[in-house]
Amino acid sequence: MNILKRLLSKFESTNKSSDVSSDNKNYSTTSNNKLSTNLKINMTLIKDTFSDISDITYKDLNINNSIEGTIIFLNNFIDKELVSEDLIRPLIHLNKNQLPANNISIENIHDYIKTNIFLPSIEESESLDLVIDSILSGKVALVVDGLSKALLIELRKLPKRSVSESIIEPVIRGPRDGFTEDIETNITLIRRRLKTPKLKVKNIKIGKLSQTDTAVTYLDGIAEKSLVDDIMNKLSKIEIDAILESGYIEELLQSSKFSVFSEFGYTERPDRLASALLEGHVGIIVDNTPIVLIAPQTFFQAMQSSEDYYQNYIATLLLRFIRYVFLINALLLPSFYIAVLCFHQGMIPRNLLLTIISSRQGVPFPVLVEALLMEGFFEGLREAGIRLPSPAGQTVSIVGALVIGEAAVKAGIVSSSMVIIVSITGISSFIIPRYNLALSIRVLRFGIMILSGTLGLYGLYMGVLCLLIHLARIESFGIPYLAPLAPFTSSSLKDTLMRMPWWGVKKRPSFIQNNNLKRHKVK
Repeated sequence: MNILKRLLSKFESTNKSSDVSSDNKNYSTTSNNKLSTNLKINMTLIKDTFSDISDITYKDLNINNSIEGTIIFLNNFIDKELVSEDLIRPLIHLNKNQLPANNISIENIHDYIKTNIFLPSIEESESLDLVIDSILSGKVALVVDGLSKALLIELRKLPKRSVSESIIEPVIRGPRDGFTEDIETNITLIRRRLKTPKLKVKNIKIGKLSQTDTAVTYLDGIAEKSLVDDIMNKLSKIEIDAILESGYIEELLQSSKFSVFSEFGYTERPDRLASALLEGHVGIIVDNTPIVLIAPQTFFQAMQSSEDYYQNYIATLLLRFIRYVFLINALLLPSFYIAVLCFHQGMIPRNLLLTIISSRQGVPFPVLVEALLMEGFFEGLREAGIRLPSPAGQTVSIVGALVIGEAAVKAGIVSSSMVIIVSITGISSFIIPRYNLALSIRVLRFGIMILSGTLGLYGLYMGVLCLLIHLARIESFGIPYLAPLAPFTSSSLKDTLMRMPWWGVKKRPSFIQNNNLKRHKVK
């Protein structure tokens, strides 16, 4: 707002003697970006700020033929019918009998609007900067001559998507509603699930140009106060032109800057955020995106699905075991195949080895190059499937892989055994519940494949060891990424690799918070 200060000083130096004295009023001039009592000065500053903006409206009012005012709003943000019927019409037909002591004064008119005209939200501000920011956020500003205050009225009618089912986190059993791009709708979805005054929401605007509304949500008495303060402090220090998606915040607040693993969880499901808040996590809701961040995040929490808590715990125990098996497949299966076939053929049973060798006859590439080509091709198909419309995308991913893989085997470019390995690996990565974790595994797979292709099983062991060391060093807002296994916390293992029934999980995870560990008491 430096430009406002320069305009303001210019007004004070050149127009103070002419404009103010000509009106024969004792107007006060603006200072420190505050509104003046002179409507002309205020409107000139506002119009200079909004110059070359065609979608802004200035509506001049004459209240009871004695007081002048102006209503300012952005056309596409406002319900014009509400502005006309609920604000302009009552002001135009206002008479002194409706005011205290039958006195038409500026202060009485302001008080009348705030107390007698039913509007969703009315604020009062002396700050010119706040008035401009409020107009840009979709509020109506009412500036009256003779008063150095403006009324900021909530009459927004923003285009927004209705609540629909989550696309990235589908479930067989569970709620069907998902977050939208509207921050107020998202907060409402959380309050529907947690009807308690302990659910706190702290608002902050981030981005010099975007002024993106961001809400930090947590449960008072459960979430650690130090965690909430740390997140709010880091958010307040972000200096960037615009926040267009929550991924900006995720990357800016990441403490391990060069790690492929994210220190945040994210979700499109209100029930998952509510569950996280009940364990002491903090949610970061960003306007204009349905993706909500959850902090802190551990590796094992990224392997959990919302549906785990809606199904029978015995079935969930089996499903979680399968997930971890397929996680290992997605990360290490191609590397193990390369290492054994290139350096440790004695480990393979004789008949199986002969079958693999016969399938590789005529293949022009070494095993490592063949694996890298096939994995790269499969990743390309996966990416194409994401970019195409949903029905066509699924067709490209599945049919494309089958048809092209079969054609490549018949042409002798790749072996049938390699196609099987790559297919199992691809299916394994789809089973990982969180896309950001699956993406990290896919990236690391290529590095371990190269190590295995050059050093054999020693390279594979080296890659796994380096990965474990890296995971052990990561912290998400002070919480170890491998908790509760490293450091070991036995009381929190009931909902990690396994899931105990609800009657057996009486305490919240102690590695996240120590304020209120008791979940429930079963008699």
